[in-house]
Parts: sequence; C-alpha cells; structure tokens
Amino acid sequence: MSVTPPLGSGPDDGESSVPDEEWERFQREAEDSVRTSAAPREPSARARMVAARLRERDEEAARGQRGRRWGRKKEPEPWQPEGWRTWSAQETPGRRKWSTWLIGVAALALFAVWGSTQVYGMPDWLGTADASEKPLAAETAAPSSAPPQEAYPDRPTLDEPFAGSPARRWAEGAAAIELPEARAVGDVSAAEVEAGLMRAKEFLVAANLDPRVLAGGRPAEALSLVDPLQTGYLAELRSWVRNPSVENDPKWVFTRFDPDEVRLVGDTVKVRGRMTVEEGKQGKAEIHADYTFVYPLTKAQEAGEVTRTIVRRSLVAEVVDREKWEATEGKLWIAGHVGDIANDACAVGDGFIHPSFATDLRDEERTGPTSDPYDRSRPIDTERQGECGTATRI
Repeated sequence: MSVTPPLGSGPDDGESSVPDEEWERFQREAEDSVRTSAAPREPSARARMVAARLRERDEEAARGQRGRRWGRKKEPEPWQPEGWRTWSAQETPGRRKWSTWLIGVAALALFAVWGSTQVYGMPDWLGTADASEKPLAAETAAPSSAPPQEAYPDRPTLDEPFAGSPARRWAEGAAAIELPEARAVGDVSAAEVEAGLMRAKEFLVAANLDPRVLAGGRPAEALSLVDPLQTGYLAELRSWVRNPSVENDPKWVFTRFDPDEVRLVGDTVKVRGRMTVEEGKQGKAEIHADYTFVYPLTKAQEAGEVTRTIVRRSLVAEVVDREKWEATEGKLWIAGHVGDIANDACAVGDGFIHPSFATDLRDEERTGPTSDPYDRSRPIDTERQGECGTATRI
C-alpha cells in the first residue's frame, strides 16, 4: 500500500512534486480561459439575420419619405417600438429614482386637494368662490339674528350695485319666491292651497318686481289679482293709486319709483324671504308671505352714484273651501298687508319711493328709531307704520 505524502513534504526538500510539463499546461489553460471570457463573442447566424432584417426595414421606412415636396418633413418611423435599440428609452437606476420622486410629489398634491375639499370645499385655485360669496340657501324659517355687518363695507357701483350688502348673496327676482309644498289645511284641499300659493306669488311679483310698476306705472296686474268680492279693499287701493297722500300712499303696497328722479341699475332685484301655510279660523287656510326686496338705483339724469332702497312686505292671504264660503276662483283674498321701506323720503306722499344719495344734502327730521333693514329675525313693527326712521345700513 502506498500513502500520499503530506503537502510540502517529500523525499526532496523544497522541490515541487508536480512535473514541469503539467504546471505549464495548467498555466496555459488558465490564460486561455481568461481571454475567452473577456473577448466579445461572435454573434450567431440567427442574430446576424435579425439585425440585418431590422436595418432593411429602417432603410425602407427612410426611402418611403423621399419625394415629398410639400408639408412638414416627417422623420422616419422605425417599425420597432421606442427603446428597442435606443438608449433614450432605457430605464436607468437614476431615472427610476426620479420617476419615483415625481410620483410621490403628485400623490401628496392630490392628497392635499382631497383633504381641502373634505374640510373647506374645493380650493380657491380650482376656481370655486369664497364661502362668503356663495349664494345663500333658501330661507325656511325666521333667522335668529341680522346678517353680520362689515366693518368697512364696499360702496355700490354701477358694475357692482350690491357691493357691501348682504343682498349680494340673495337670490334674484321672481325665482327667489319659492312655494312650499302644498297640502290640505283645515277644510281646504291641497289643490286649492296650491292655487292660493301661486296667486300670492303672482301678486308679490306684480306689485314689487314688474318693471313697468317699478318705473312708476299703474299696478294694474296686481290689482286684477285681488278678489273682486273684496269691494271695500279694492276701492281703497285704487283710490290710493289715483290720489296718493302721506296718510294713504300706495307705496306701502306697491313698489314704485319716480322715473324722472331715479332708475334701476341693471335689471336685477335681490329677494329673500319665505312663504308658509297654516290653519286659520273656521277651517280656512292662511298663507303668510314675508319678503325683503333690495333695489339698486342711480339718478335718472346723471348716472354714476348708486344707492339702494330696501322694501319689506308682509302679506296674509286666505284660502277657503268655496262650497262653504264665497270666493272667486283664480283670485287672491288679502286679509292683511304691511310694509317697511328703508332709504325713502317718507314724508312725501305722492305714491313714489324717493331714495337719497350720499351726495344729497337733505334736512329731513327723523323721529323714528334706527333699524337694520336687513334684519329679518324680527317682524315688521306695525306700531311705527309710516313713521320716519333711520336705517343703519343700506
């Protein structure tokens, strides 16, 4: 039995046990291996064929562009997708980091927008109006207080006639008079109540929004809506229109301005209020309407300065079962009507409202108390009906 001697030991001290021929062969094979791994490999026949086909298709695309004599020159469009053989579309680690950073920024921006919409609504830079400029929701009950007063309100102008006024957020014109859902009340059917609500709205529009009436015309349509069976009331109203006086002035029912003195700025009148129905005496249905109208005005002969007049109307109308009570179909039975006017020369009884302007010097005695014409939290003070007072703002 032979035994392999330990490495480094042998009969000859310091001499290798590997023959010189074997050692030289080992070195040559190692060097050949290094050269083979580092040198580029010759492409296979299939690879060469694919590359040649790609070049041919690119050349065909380029040839197809020749011969164009007009229009914008179009670059050849290789058939292969972008990035197939170009570096520009290849993703590198640096580009991957840049893309990730952009995605993160976009996500944070979207989260900020979403969060602002949850708390404050859409942000201002997306085009939404400030909360203080948004239209008010319809009034369904008496407010608890007057609208807040601005410390330094803007003055009205021809371009912005409601600047500095709470009315800038109110609805406009007849559309602001919204009817409640009709229901049967007392002895009156829902259909009769609905008809009464419609007549009440028509009367308010004809008396306070009709352009011809506002310009000083006769309130013929409003008068025609009153039930002719109310002979005494109708006769009184007609008399007021024909022969107005301080004691019997039709402006307490119909909004009219002297066309030789003032004119409306634009065709917008701001309106706010509500209409309700409740059961009255003897099974009757009572319609209660309470609305405030704001009119922007300028002088007829020298337009420039703008002022406002605020008119509040409170109307009570009765609807009855016509099988039990006398009433004319399609007409309105007015049981009560009171009004309040701010910015008016109340001592003049010619049937017109006479607003004052800041540039006017009017020495008019004000015996009544001050009041805020925009305060709808309180009912009209019937104790001082027709009495002159001072408005805290217009």
